[in-house]
Amino acid sequence: MYIGLIKFNIQEEDMEEKNTIINEKNSKLTFINKLAYASTDTAGNLLYCTLTSFVLYFYTDVFGISIGTAGTILLIARIVDSFDAPIWGLIIDHTHSKHGQSRPWFLWLSVPFSLFMVLSFITPNLSTGKKAIYAVITYLITGILYTGISTPITAILPNLSNDSDERVQLNSYRMIGGNLGYFVTASFTLPLVAFFGQGNDQKGFTITVLIYGIIAALMFWFAFVKTKEVNTTSAQSLPIRDSFKAIKSNWPWVIIVLGNIFYWLGNTVRSSTIIYYAQYNLGNKNYASVLNGLVLAQVIGVALIPFIVRRLSKTATMILGLGIASLGQIFIGLSGENFTLISASWVFAALGTGIAVSMPFAMLSDTVDYGEWKNGIRASGFLTAIGSSFCIKMGSGIGSFLPSKIMEKFGYMPNHEQTASALGAIHFSFVWLPAICFMVGALIMVLYFKYEKNEKNIRQQLEIHRDSFNAI
Repeated sequence: MYIGLIKFNIQEEDMEEKNTIINEKNSKLTFINKLAYASTDTAGNLLYCTLTSFVLYFYTDVFGISIGTAGTILLIARIVDSFDAPIWGLIIDHTHSKHGQSRPWFLWLSVPFSLFMVLSFITPNLSTGKKAIYAVITYLITGILYTGISTPITAILPNLSNDSDERVQLNSYRMIGGNLGYFVTASFTLPLVAFFGQGNDQKGFTITVLIYGIIAALMFWFAFVKTKEVNTTSAQSLPIRDSFKAIKSNWPWVIIVLGNIFYWLGNTVRSSTIIYYAQYNLGNKNYASVLNGLVLAQVIGVALIPFIVRRLSKTATMILGLGIASLGQIFIGLSGENFTLISASWVFAALGTGIAVSMPFAMLSDTVDYGEWKNGIRASGFLTAIGSSFCIKMGSGIGSFLPSKIMEKFGYMPNHEQTASALGAIHFSFVWLPAICFMVGALIMVLYFKYEKNEKNIRQQLEIHRDSFNAI
């Protein structure tokens, strides 16, 4: 009788524990939880978009590195850095702490990332060769740390909720937060540099980025405190070979990776050349801040995603975003030097980029499910690291290198009046090259339609498998 009572109590405790786990997994997230997740991308974009948008200009027109050397530095560093994405993914998949799997990295890397971001925008008095070495080291380490802190931003999404609609909503919050971070750096960096520098751009950039770094670190800490992972209770470290097996025959993941690379390639080309276009082609450097500020229109595109997805599909929504972005770039090219038309076209393109930049992050969660269904391996950190950070790094590296080489080839000289050929190179890099990249990305995403049709069935089969596993 006593033994039977003990057995009954143990079974009852087990059932309570299982019910607690189920309730945690099925509970709806609060607004604060969603805001905390959004703040990760606000902080990340506040720093990383400052790096991608202004570092080429900083190197050439402030630090005194030739444009050819600067472009090569960005390419080499980004190629080397891009391969740390799968490494960080493996690290995430092998992280098991009391704070979770992805979440603790918001705490651990916030200060180092902010610190090296500041170091990337100071100008020590060095020879030309040593300047290049300093730029490579600081830029590379900053990129590695960004991968380390951005990988868990995407990897944590499948572990924040098991509801597909809530994942899309979470991703929308994240993208709005990311757009806010980009809006701040795009709109206020140059005015703040002018304000703090008082004619000394070297001083202005350092103080501005220092302020950004402090704000970003605080936001990452807030995210650490107010997020919680629900799918890692029984997670075990994956052998490295199993993480790579998660890619096997995972064609939807391959498609998203390729489409995402072309998005970031196009977006980086236009964001890294806008200041050159404003200063030399339009004759007013302040136009760059105006256009960058108008990028906030991306938030409208992000906010529309849940409504568009209900009427179309995730694949069609991604293609729509890339198509609008490409068409907007074409409109810019047809606007001549009319800044009003350029601004309107830029806003139209921003609506598309807002949609296009958001969708891969939400869709990567579905490819994690696909990998688990296809290969029996759930490698969320590994798959999302390559699908997000690798794409961003590779796209931004090539996206900075291509225009720098095109501009160098046609005679660009920093802080000089440009020749007609140099102005033509800047115009092509800013207008037509991004349009081509966005269109190629849209064509690639057409291949994803057939995989999206099977996602609901895959999730149902996974839920049955997980329920049977928990019942053992």
